[in-house]
Amino acid sequence: MKVVLSLLLPCLLAELWLVLSLAAGPQRPEAQAGLETLQTYATQKQTGEGMRASWNQTGEGVRASWNQTGEGVRASWNQTGEGVRASWNQTSQGAPASWNQTSQASQEEEEESWLAASRTLSAGITDLGFSLLRQISMKHDNNVVFSPLGLASALATLTLGAEGHTRTQLESGLGLQAAHQHGSLPALFKRLKDRLSHNLELGLTQGSFAFIHKDFDVKETFLNLSKRYFDTHCVPMNFRNASLAKGLMNQYIHKETRGKIPKLFDEINPDTKLMLVDYILFQGKWLTPFDPTSTEEDTFYLDKYEEVKVPMMYRAGKFASTFDKNFRCHVLKLPYRGHATMLVVLMEKKGDHLALEDYLSSDLLDTWLGDMDTRRMEVFFPKFKLDQKFEMHKLLKQMGIRRIFSPWAELSELSAAPGDLKVSTVLQRAVIEVDERGTEAAAGTLSEMIAYSMPPIIKVDRPFHFMIYDETSRMLLFLGRVVNPTLP
Repeated sequence: MKVVLSLLLPCLLAELWLVLSLAAGPQRPEAQAGLETLQTYATQKQTGEGMRASWNQTGEGVRASWNQTGEGVRASWNQTGEGVRASWNQTSQGAPASWNQTSQASQEEEEESWLAASRTLSAGITDLGFSLLRQISMKHDNNVVFSPLGLASALATLTLGAEGHTRTQLESGLGLQAAHQHGSLPALFKRLKDRLSHNLELGLTQGSFAFIHKDFDVKETFLNLSKRYFDTHCVPMNFRNASLAKGLMNQYIHKETRGKIPKLFDEINPDTKLMLVDYILFQGKWLTPFDPTSTEEDTFYLDKYEEVKVPMMYRAGKFASTFDKNFRCHVLKLPYRGHATMLVVLMEKKGDHLALEDYLSSDLLDTWLGDMDTRRMEVFFPKFKLDQKFEMHKLLKQMGIRRIFSPWAELSELSAAPGDLKVSTVLQRAVIEVDERGTEAAAGTLSEMIAYSMPPIIKVDRPFHFMIYDETSRMLLFLGRVVNPTLP
């Protein structure tokens, strides 16, 4: 308002002076000059005030604009800063979550891949075990026990030194060619061994020795790979002194199997260059032990005409089982600690146990396990201890694995001078003892170069087959047949 009055007052005075002057008539020159001066002043005053007002308005506007801009900049910066912080917080918070999800998904995918690989590997080894059982049955129909995993590990070690037809025949005979799609066989064996050994409740120990003649040139690559994948311990040996070598090697095996296999070698060929020995020791404990006070002597029927007395264990509780209508057999699971199981296969009729062996396979085993049903029942199971020794090289030849035992064995990856090198012997001795606490078993393999409801009571009082396997990988650790529990 003050600015407006300061502009209007000079104008009004000038106009009043002009009116009076005009009313008075013609003006003198000095009067006329004064009038012009007054008009000029009024104009300058108006202009100056206008400029000042304009400047003030502009200044106020600039300040207002600046304030608005400044506030806007600050607001924008604050919003941007908050947004940056919010975005950063979301990103930093999201990153670990995303990382964890990705990591977890990767671990789950890796675990699924491993389980698929282990199942493929175990299926091949299981079928190898059943094939060997059929070969053994052609020689005798007595008690049998051996370790399919122990034998497969020994032969897989030999694949590190073999090539060409020898290697192909080994892998084909082992039934492990399908496992190649999941990675190298040695790597699969190593991972399986690590998994089993880290399961402390399982009570499984595996290892191997390479007894090497002191003058024999073994490739460093073979020794390193054997150590890496199969934890093979190399021991120099003078096979020329056969008696001393036999005593030393038996001592090594006796110690590693904790006395379960006190003697693996009966004699040693003085011309031996290399001996590969694989051992496996299982000391499983029942998930629910049998009560020793319930064990009583009872009858075990060897066949239709012969019987023996055995200590028969007893336990009542929940058991998983099935009945195969096709083969007329009961299949019973006796679980160990550490996710292992003994599968007991008992024919409905006495004397039919040998006929079943022609049909045993990994697929049949999977069918039985898939048909299991859990219910309360009473189980009678005999105590027994088996000690068996087999010359596996003879059985393997009959199954088509021959080249590695011949003068044409291709073992150039094992030695720089493999011309006269061949594997002469594959020997395995297995010991198993089953009592109220659980099972203690050991095996040493030497490579010289509609669900049917079970009855409320199942009594294992006639010949039966048993399989000890790891439930996670389905790996067959031990396979056997009990015809007479009173014999080794």
